Amino acid sequence: MSEITQEFLTEKMYDMVKEYDGKKKLKPMDLVKAMRDTHGADKKLAKAALKDLIESGKAVYTYFGGSYVELPHTEGAAK
Repeated sequence: MSEITQEFLTEKMYDMVKEYDGKKKLKPMDLVKAMRDTHGADKKLAKAALKDLIESGKAVYTYFGGSYVELPHTEGAAK
């Protein structure tokens, strides 16, 4: 089995967030667990990939009674 890279996991997490956008809110641990289950990544690497995803600006943390990871929203006036 080839080595799983942090960049690979970051991209897979982005794909997952994009797929569920508007359908389901994903918690940070949902993403970490999904990467562990589907790609066999260890928890530390998956968390580092999540940090990269947030820091890159491709996704943001939101809070509605709990923390979630979503795609950044565009305000109506910015369109």
